[in-house]
Amino acid sequence: MIVIGLTGSIGMGKSTTSGLFAEQGIPVNDADQVVHDLYRGQAVAPIQAVFPEVIVKGVVDRQRLSENLAKNPANFKRLESIVHPLVRACEADFLARHHKRGEPIVVLDIPLLFETGAEARVDKVVVVSCAEQVQRQRVMARPGMTKEKLDLILSRQVPDADKRARADYVIDTGQGIDMAREQVKTILEELRAKLARGDHA
Repeated sequence: MIVIGLTGSIGMGKSTTSGLFAEQGIPVNDADQVVHDLYRGQAVAPIQAVFPEVIVKGVVDRQRLSENLAKNPANFKRLESIVHPLVRACEADFLARHHKRGEPIVVLDIPLLFETGAEARVDKVVVVSCAEQVQRQRVMARPGMTKEKLDLILSRQVPDADKRARADYVIDTGQGIDMAREQVKTILEELRAKLARGDHA
């Protein structure tokens, strides 16, 4: 089984690209969705013990959490020490399930793949990218986004140029969804050909 690690900085179109892999029948484990589910389940109690003010009606309020982190960036580490092991457990379960089913290719959609050293856990890295101007346009169009908030997020992410340099494949989403879809198909054709030759590297 070939495990693809899919990543990309904020506003690069990673979620859309993740959907394009799913559209091609590839199982995708979306780390953002996993965190979203954990914030309504398993992660609530341990987060409540450390940040009681971010729990509203029994779930983690993401708005309150991001306000807390913006005021106290040191809390990122405390939050990650709670959430990352739970995310890793869900990821391991996903991989075991699909390995058992004999899936040839799966995708781990990991926003902070390089930042957390997750590239060591995947066979191929696909980086989603686009021109910086397009990226900023997309992100600034999001509700509640400010230049300061964007700068804070980008300061915690490996620069796009570094990600591209370390990728096995780069998908450019700046040319629209149809072009991105073709790039996804090309990558999958290449990986399926490798599997057919018995070459997993």
